[in-house]
Amino acid sequence: MKADVVVVGAGLAGLVAMAELVAAGRKVMLLDQEPEASLGGQAWWSFGGLFLVDTPEQRRLGIHDSHELALQDWLGSAGFDREDEDEWGRKWAKAYVDFATYEKREWLHSLGIRFFPVIGWAERGGYLAEGHGNSVPRFHIVWGTGPAIIKPFENQLREGIEKGLVDYRPRHRVDDLIMQDGQVIGVKGSILIGSEAKRGEASSREVTGEFEFTAPSILVTSGGIGANFDLIRKNWPERLGTPPKRMISGVPAHVDGRMLGITERAGGRIVNRDRMWHYTEGIQNWNPVWEKHGIRILPGPSSMWFDAKGQRFKAPNFPGFDTLGTLETIQATGYDYSWFVLTQKVIEKEFALSGSEQNPDLTGKSIKQVLSRILPGPTSPVKAFMDKGEDFVVANTLEELVEGMNQLTGENLINHEDLKRQILARDREITHKFTKDLQITALRGARNYIGDKLIRVATPHKFLESKNGPLIAVRLNIISRKTLGGLQTDLSGRVINASGEYIPGLYAAGEVAGFGGGGVHGYRSLEGTFLGGCLFSGREAGRAIANIKVSTE
Repeated sequence: MKADVVVVGAGLAGLVAMAELVAAGRKVMLLDQEPEASLGGQAWWSFGGLFLVDTPEQRRLGIHDSHELALQDWLGSAGFDREDEDEWGRKWAKAYVDFATYEKREWLHSLGIRFFPVIGWAERGGYLAEGHGNSVPRFHIVWGTGPAIIKPFENQLREGIEKGLVDYRPRHRVDDLIMQDGQVIGVKGSILIGSEAKRGEASSREVTGEFEFTAPSILVTSGGIGANFDLIRKNWPERLGTPPKRMISGVPAHVDGRMLGITERAGGRIVNRDRMWHYTEGIQNWNPVWEKHGIRILPGPSSMWFDAKGQRFKAPNFPGFDTLGTLETIQATGYDYSWFVLTQKVIEKEFALSGSEQNPDLTGKSIKQVLSRILPGPTSPVKAFMDKGEDFVVANTLEELVEGMNQLTGENLINHEDLKRQILARDREITHKFTKDLQITALRGARNYIGDKLIRVATPHKFLESKNGPLIAVRLNIISRKTLGGLQTDLSGRVINASGEYIPGLYAAGEVAGFGGGGVHGYRSLEGTFLGGCLFSGREAGRAIANIKVSTE
């Protein structure tokens, strides 16, 4: 097939762009280094959270949101401060908030995507009104999680193949972009041996042949560097302290950042290399799919958060408030891990795990299973980690808990009397309606939101009262995830070079482009914006390329 466009990467952004191109009657060649089992990339593994503004779901829960408030939150979180590198990121940010307010939900509904009725409140901030964080709950969970987001675009891929508009070629790894007279005219690379690797598993890199394809437009949608720990450490920002010596991985091994370097060699400009998004609440997967496979805890606000030596973090380093702020705080301790200390009552109400595979009720669209979450006890996936996960310590007394924590790390850093003093101090603040403990103020405030009160925030209680036990400690690891910087693009996805000029024929979308413009998030994400960034940037790039006049020669 003589393609109008070659799309490099069959993740969410690539699939969305492909769908827009096929809808316009364009012929697309879709290349990916992984086998077909990994179609959809990281999005398939996701919890399926999307940032939406002023929706019917919000209004039904009494949440009063607006475009102005969302944009204020976005800009306060992004902290754009680089005139040159942030030029297009700012424009993409404004465009994205417009999209999330006025178009996104209706567009997704037209594709058959629906939402869980309770809206999550992620990245709550904890600073002033113009600082970081979501002022209101905006985290809309897709009914069916990540796979349900991928499904309509996978269907469009199959239809495009049947119509002869799409040539999908897995196991085709792009190694270079072909240039001619300053224009990108094609791609060349290696054909990898066929692989039976299941989704997320490492696949062979054995080469069986070569390829070379040309097209008027080349769209790079190859993802970020989340599994490439060498690149993460190389680009680690000084503001976040020393790079972690030990990390676990929130993404499969193929998220390697190769196409960033390849596109840079062709003249593409990478900006904001030091901006990245890694979580601090990672636990080692007891049943790993990929190497160093980590799962992120999505915590409610009640767990007490301590450093490696058992010292409680200061405000606003509370669970779910400021991911990068807490990352900076943890790295300043000189250790790569921290601790949650909580009770059985907290874990059964507040612990959720990120990922489609860790939420079988939502992923399988089982109303019966979802309703079981309100029953006593943690969910089955959380219980499995309590029983089998290497990062969990469960004990009936604080003495036993401290002993288990010290045995787990082998460092004997936790002092029983010191930890007891801090927990008792917190417990004394629970006995009346007044408090100077800002975490208690925050969790009481969270329970003013009906969604949190029903399924997300435990009733405030004393941790050291035996009736609320057993006590639980969770060792939290740094878990790699997203690249916030990337290839600088305009609002059509056209890649820009170091001179600020467009590279003819070259486009980028998704994480490789910092989810738009080389960094739509600035320094911080409001959550639900990574999938959304792939949806939006893939759609915009696909539509822009589709609008290019096709030569009749």
